[in-house]
Amino acid sequence: MHRALITGGTAGIGAAFARAFAGRGASLVLVARDPSRLDESAAQLRREYGVEVETIVADLSDREAQQRVADRLVAATNPVDVLVNNAGFSVKASLLEEDISAHDLGFEVMIRAVLKLGGAAGRGMSERGRGWIINVGSVSALVTQNNYSAIKAWVGNYSESLGVQLAGTGVQVTALMPGWVRTEFHNRAGIKGSSIPGVLWLDADRLVEECLRDVARGKPVSIPSLRWKGIAGVLRTTPRGIVARLSALLSHRRSREK
Repeated sequence: MHRALITGGTAGIGAAFARAFAGRGASLVLVARDPSRLDESAAQLRREYGVEVETIVADLSDREAQQRVADRLVAATNPVDVLVNNAGFSVKASLLEEDISAHDLGFEVMIRAVLKLGGAAGRGMSERGRGWIINVGSVSALVTQNNYSAIKAWVGNYSESLGVQLAGTGVQVTALMPGWVRTEFHNRAGIKGSSIPGVLWLDADRLVEECLRDVARGKPVSIPSLRWKGIAGVLRTTPRGIVARLSALLSHRRSREK
C-alpha cells in the first residue's frame, strides 16, 4: 500500500489530496505548521477512512524544518511513495519594495523547500525503483502579475526538469497547474475574488481527482478542467506583450477588490 507525504496537508488542495489518498487506502504523512490543526486533521482522517496518519509539525520557511521533512522522505522505514509539494501562500508584496522579507518567505516555502523535498524524494524513490512527485504550481505561472506568478513559473519548469533527470528510474514527476480554486487560500491572502466569474472556480476535490488521473496516465503537467486547459493553451500562444497587458488588467481589478 502506498504512503503519501503532503505538505500543507491540512487545508485547501493539500487537504483534498489527503482525502483522495485516504479514500484509496493509502497511509499519510501530513506536514503543516499548526500543531493543533494538524492533530485535528489527522484524527478526522483516521476516523473517517481508517488509515494510518503520521504528522510532522514543520514551518517550511525554516531550513531545519525543511531538513527534517527531507530526512523523512529518504527514510527506509515506512518509505514514502508519493510526495505532494503543496505548501504555499500568496505573495502580494510589490516587486519594487525595499523590504523583500515577504519575497524571501515565498522563496523559502515555494522554491527552496520544493527543491529540497523534491530532491530528497527523488533520491529515496529512485533507489526503490518507484514513486510519484506532484508539485503544485498554478496557471498564474503563464501570466506576469507578481512574484507569485514568477515563483509558480519556476515550479513548473523545475518539475519538468526533475522529471527529465528521473527518467528511467521509475519515479514520475507531475506539475499540477490549477486555476482559481475554492479554498481558504484567497481568504488568507485577502483576495475576495468577486470579479472572477463563477464558471472559472474549481472544486478542490474534483481538481485532485483529475490530477491523479493525469498522474496515472504519466502526464508531466496536469491542468484540471477543459476551461482551464483552454485558457492555458491561449496564454501559451499569445504574444508576451498582450499577456503583459492582460496581467496589468488582472492586477488592477484585484487591487480594487481589497
